[in-house]
Amino acid sequence: MDVRRFRGVGPAAVTPMRADGSLDLDGYAAHLEFLIEGGVHFLVPCGTTGESATMTPDEQRKVIEKAVEVADGRVPVMAGAGTNDTREAGMLARAAREVGADAVLSVTPYYNKPTQEGLYRHYMSVADSAEVPVFVYNVPGRTSGNIAPDTLFRLAEQHELIVGVKEASGDMQQVMTILRDRSPGFIVLSGEDHLTFAMVALGGEGVISVVANQVPAAMSEMVEAALAADYVTARKLHYRLLPLMRMNFVETNPIPVKTGLEMMGRFPAHFRLPLCELSERNREPLREALELAGVPLPQGDASRREDVQVDAEGEALAARMTP
Repeated sequence: MDVRRFRGVGPAAVTPMRADGSLDLDGYAAHLEFLIEGGVHFLVPCGTTGESATMTPDEQRKVIEKAVEVADGRVPVMAGAGTNDTREAGMLARAAREVGADAVLSVTPYYNKPTQEGLYRHYMSVADSAEVPVFVYNVPGRTSGNIAPDTLFRLAEQHELIVGVKEASGDMQQVMTILRDRSPGFIVLSGEDHLTFAMVALGGEGVISVVANQVPAAMSEMVEAALAADYVTARKLHYRLLPLMRMNFVETNPIPVKTGLEMMGRFPAHFRLPLCELSERNREPLREALELAGVPLPQGDASRREDVQVDAEGEALAARMTP
């Protein structure tokens, strides 16, 4: 696998579920097709946004297998395969490879709060088990632990299969250190939609994205423009999508993004506890953010604000932010 295929936009795909909490694999297949048709560059099943934390290993295997089946070689699949038990993380990585994943995305162990040496040993073990390229997922806001740049560099130097990072620390000083000092070919992907434009402008390769679930074409166009150094176009799209990027995190991800997809008529927003439905006070702001992003909502939606001028307001926001 040429890891350069993981440049661009990889949606952290949501997982449609039925009212009883069971997986809706047909709905999942339809959603992945929507993403591919929207021009995304790779798929990321079983990430945080996909609610992998409440899936059994067998369910994760089925979801990844479905992603591989739908992708059918058109785009590569980077499967989520991480947990805070190194042995289990290795088993998940191995299972992802067995059903055809091209790479795995493995989150830093949560709750345990390992040392940097423990993180190093953890990832070396996961990569040995995976036997496919491994992307480190650094998200201290979820795990309470940060993987330091020096540890990341050490991993890349010591294991040929550790090829990149999804950086969601929100620390741009750390991001710039990684981008400046990484080894040639090491891929740095944003883990936060709102920082993607800045990270690509600084030298990053793309994003593992939440908002791409709702606007795959616009997010892909934005990142492609930024990668091509067309910063005027990228900036305009960034500011058009920024309200929606923010609203997707007004409550715990993936509650808002799944609710937005329901508003779009894609599929019902069902969750597994402890996640639950979006608060009523946030529904109208989410709908407005979708409209500002240019998302067509179904006609006849009584709760839709007809007075919102999508193109005019979106273009005005972009114009104010673009020299």
